[in-house]
Amino acid sequence: MKFSEMPYKRPDPEAVKSELAALTERLKNAADYAEARAVFLEKEEKEKEVDTMGTLAYVRHSIDTRDEFYDEEIEFWDEVGPEFEEYEQAWIDAMLESPFRKDFEAEYGDLLFVNAEIAKKTFSPEIIEDMQKENELVTEYGKLIASAQVPFEGGTYTLSQLEPFQTDADDARRLAAWKAKGQWFKDNQAALDRIYDELTHLRDTMGKKLGYGGYTQLGYYNMQRNCWTKEDIEQFRAAVQKYLVPVADSIMREQAKRLGKSYPLSFADAALDFRSGNPRPAGTADDILAQGKKFYDELSPETSVFFRTMLDDELMDVLSTEGKEGGGYQTDLSYYRVPFIFANFNGTQGDVEVVTHEAGHAFAYWMNRDRIPTEYSGPTAEACEVHSMSMEFFGWKNADGFFGPDARKFRYSHLAGAITFIPYGTMVDHFQHIVYEKPDMTPAERHAEWKRLLGIYQPWLKLDGEIPFFADGEGWQRQAHIYECPFYYIDYCLAQTVALEFWAMIRKDPDDAWKHYMAYTKQGGSRTFTDLLKNADLTTPFDEACLRGVCETATKWLENYDLTGIE
Repeated sequence: MKFSEMPYKRPDPEAVKSELAALTERLKNAADYAEARAVFLEKEEKEKEVDTMGTLAYVRHSIDTRDEFYDEEIEFWDEVGPEFEEYEQAWIDAMLESPFRKDFEAEYGDLLFVNAEIAKKTFSPEIIEDMQKENELVTEYGKLIASAQVPFEGGTYTLSQLEPFQTDADDARRLAAWKAKGQWFKDNQAALDRIYDELTHLRDTMGKKLGYGGYTQLGYYNMQRNCWTKEDIEQFRAAVQKYLVPVADSIMREQAKRLGKSYPLSFADAALDFRSGNPRPAGTADDILAQGKKFYDELSPETSVFFRTMLDDELMDVLSTEGKEGGGYQTDLSYYRVPFIFANFNGTQGDVEVVTHEAGHAFAYWMNRDRIPTEYSGPTAEACEVHSMSMEFFGWKNADGFFGPDARKFRYSHLAGAITFIPYGTMVDHFQHIVYEKPDMTPAERHAEWKRLLGIYQPWLKLDGEIPFFADGEGWQRQAHIYECPFYYIDYCLAQTVALEFWAMIRKDPDDAWKHYMAYTKQGGSRTFTDLLKNADLTTPFDEACLRGVCETATKWLENYDLTGIE
């Protein structure tokens, strides 16, 4: 079924609650495992129906935040989602206490119950109103970002549409674009500060109500951290500062030389990889999707069927349009057993990376869409990001098709960008730990903290410059994850480290690398992150030797890469 043909109907919340309560009672009263299992499977199907309605509303609202119908539907879901959670928790309690727990574990594995124990720690009826308010504030942030109309060169642009100008090869034009975007954020900073201040205090209150003394532990539980801890991240953070930051700094120093710019670089100059301009996709959005089809047709039989389905059933909305939310994501419509990709093409290399990154997520769901329980169709966030970030490197196979004459530029900038990203992503996570440890910080104090961290993780950036907002140490407010999904961002860094492992494997033997990728992906969410890696013969990023090794391999490749003829 095409996405446009999928019907949406708001569920009756009281009927949903009644059905969930009835299923829970039937599970409690099951006479044997066969009866308990039948109830479990029935609940799985009911959940798919309800979740898919919520997802349809979310996606269609993302596509056009001005649509009044779906605006009202998002308000509905923001309200009832936390209310449904109370009934979900009653179901979780019944599963954990079931006399047939061992039977469920024998058939479906014990991770189902490990995750259930974590989910049990994230909720109490006492925080329902707080959760509703949190949803409301997150939605307000998303709508504010989507509403941006930035005046530039006589036209008006959304934040996504302005991005190509931010990497323009003309110094004056590029700087003007950065100033224009920075000014929009400065003009809206009072609202951005207020929303985040309210979110921080609200989340801190929820953590305290649940007995954690603050939000950080609750945030970890919300992210379903089931195989690593805050202490593991602190060690990873130290390794990033030790190994990644110096390598990233050397990359940016070379960039300054190529551009003929002084070091440290302004934000505008740091965005330009080559004097002649950054790599741009060859052709239109349709051309990029056609090249995506070619790439996935050649990669494997499974990816071919997958991507053709995405195209045929209109399961991608990729053009940047007025009123559309920023960024990109992949989600799934479990009732229809298909993924969906949302993006904002804007003529930059990021357009191609959508066709690999978000499609990497979508392919992983596609391969596991029939798993039982449904939650096993996808692993935790850091494990999911391995699917996407690694697929970006498999995309090098079709770099000439995607980028034409800019393919050589792309390979260099993509790998260099992967290295320089990890310090940034780690900084985002470090910042959030500080914020939630000190929830009473003023907005000015938060900005000062971000500015301090910039000096540690991105020393190549010039602060106190002529670009408003960014040079003032306030750029964290453009990072939606900080507002919408606390503690998510470190997942990208862990995954990028694994993706660099795949990059090294692809350089040696692409076919063998793909076998490892499929071995990893086919497990879905049936294992923890570290076990998924172990089962696919991959090294955990928590091993300092892993980070050191990928740094050494990537550095050597970048230093020896032939940039002859590229200005």
